[in-house]
Amino acid sequence: MKALLVEDKAYIRKALRNLLQLIETDIEVIGECESVKEAVVVANACKPSLIFLDINLIDGTGFDFLEQTENLCFKVIFITAYEEYALQALKIGAVDYLLKPVDIEELQIAIQKVTSLPLAIQKQQIKTVKDVWNNEDSKLVLSLHDSFQVIDLNELLYCESDKGYTTFYCNNGKKHVVSKTLKEFEERLSKASFTRPHQSFMVNLQFIDKYDKSGVIHLKNGKKIPVSSRKKDNFLNTFLDWNNK
Repeated sequence: MKALLVEDKAYIRKALRNLLQLIETDIEVIGECESVKEAVVVANACKPSLIFLDINLIDGTGFDFLEQTENLCFKVIFITAYEEYALQALKIGAVDYLLKPVDIEELQIAIQKVTSLPLAIQKQQIKTVKDVWNNEDSKLVLSLHDSFQVIDLNELLYCESDKGYTTFYCNNGKKHVVSKTLKEFEERLSKASFTRPHQSFMVNLQFIDKYDKSGVIHLKNGKKIPVSSRKKDNFLNTFLDWNNK
């Protein structure tokens, strides 16, 4: 099995090559690349059957590389540093991945899994990862007790926090509970169309029907959300700016 190492850090490529030499496999490393541009050229020329692919390269992402080599036939094992969103996307797609620094036992497991997996199935798995990755601005991935749930932020009505748990209420009537505080999601949601009018709530501005000056938000589904006196001025400024765009 001919393998190509596509990773922008030389010391990680060296460590991965050394680990591959330590384990008993028929993998032959035929090249190392640090950029999308270089990897595309080498892959087209050498036709590897396995690629260890870093997600973040010096001139783009691993997905950029995959788009430019979509007609080639090779298996992929992703390599990534711990980034919550990247890791969740990989888990959702059920693809094989390695966390930096690479562990030899995890490397062996990943190789065993990927070599026994039909190419067509892995390509579909990678497409799922890519879709989640490319929609980062409009998606939120929740880690539930038994799964990872993808939330479309354009369909999220509001979030409510209570005693260390946060419940996400969606426009389709579904709700999802995670064992994290609302504070842990505030920065991410604030970059979208959400505001925090109360310590226990974050609200999607798109779904506000009206605001009572008594201090109550009315959502389009009939739900009422309180506005705390401490956050009232900030909420009003955000609410009015949003509706005057």
